[in-house]
Amino acid sequence: MEIVILIIGLVYSIVFHELAHGYIAEKLGDYTPRYAGRLTLNPLAHLDPIGSFLLPLITYLTGGFLIGWAKPVPINPYNFEKPERDMALVAIAGPLTNIVVAIILAAIYKLFYFSGIFLEPILPLIRLNLLLAVFNLIPIPPLDGSRVFLKNFPKGVIRGSLSQ
Repeated sequence: MEIVILIIGLVYSIVFHELAHGYIAEKLGDYTPRYAGRLTLNPLAHLDPIGSFLLPLITYLTGGFLIGWAKPVPINPYNFEKPERDMALVAIAGPLTNIVVAIILAAIYKLFYFSGIFLEPILPLIRLNLLLAVFNLIPIPPLDGSRVFLKNFPKGVIRGSLSQ
């Protein structure tokens, strides 16, 4: 039963992460995520058959580090008033959502710790959400951190360091 709760928790952690990207994009003027059906809690709209199911299953069964991905939320930066800034805000929304989910889960755990309610799956979900946030903030494309990182450096510095 615990593994089922963990899998459902993982799926919805990913869904909340992707939903946050779409929600912030829409708030900043890009309705592409809505038109693509990505402003939903339905996991099927966000999960990639290979990256969300097949590859994680294979890496789990072979004892490797669990890796995978979700479908990227379609964003059209031309719909933003300030494209560079707004792309960075959309990018940071996913990891921040994972941090908020971890904080909420930690509060629930602390609140009900002595109640006798079965809370064991909450601890790995807290760690998982923090791991998702930190991993996605790595400044390597296509991770969210690359959009946040690239926004905060002068274009000449990035181009110069990438061309060496």
